[in-house]
Amino acid sequence: MTISHWPQSERPREKLLAKGPAALSDAELLAIFLRTGITGKTAVDIAREQLQRFGSLGKLFAASEATFCEGVGLGPAKYVQLQAVLEMSKRYLCENMQTTDAFSSPNEVKNYLRAHFKNMSHEVFCCIYLDTQNKIIQFEQLFRGTLDSASVYPREVAKQALTQGAKSVMLVHNHPSGHAQPSQADKSITLQIKNALALLDIAVLDHFIVGDPEIFSFAEHGML
Repeated sequence: MTISHWPQSERPREKLLAKGPAALSDAELLAIFLRTGITGKTAVDIAREQLQRFGSLGKLFAASEATFCEGVGLGPAKYVQLQAVLEMSKRYLCENMQTTDAFSSPNEVKNYLRAHFKNMSHEVFCCIYLDTQNKIIQFEQLFRGTLDSASVYPREVAKQALTQGAKSVMLVHNHPSGHAQPSQADKSITLQIKNALALLDIAVLDHFIVGDPEIFSFAEHGML
């Protein structure tokens, strides 16, 4: 039986319009993206199979083109469409973040960071530069590699903050392992950067460590 023969209230598209996207399961949302099934299988059947194959939506999204295209009912065109959807989602979240007071709306910042660092396999260090109203000037990746004094240079952070005309900054780095608790090196480099920027009258408002799914905030834990 095709989806068109299902009761209208059970069809993913109609269900989304009637109840909103939050009412749909992961398989139903993926089925809407897939649009059509194949002989003997509906789009929902294929979606369920692929979620079982990968284990979650996140792992499916992170799959390489070759791995993704091995799935029944998938292919290069669907892979390209998925990557476009993911990038649009990131840009949408970035726009939301840039139009709010980043310091008083930490959830907007965290939502963007989750999307930006999702499934990233290497560690990177970034800065969010803010103006006098805590509006975001720029989100910039500065360093790549293990976070320690040998790979993150406070003077470079200070130089870029001055270049951007920032009044304050938020520091961000990820833990690809998924654990968001700060290490001693994380605490040390945060203090070094804070002290360096203080000489320039630039405040460090927060340091986010992005895990999966947790995000640790130095400010929320009273560590700044």
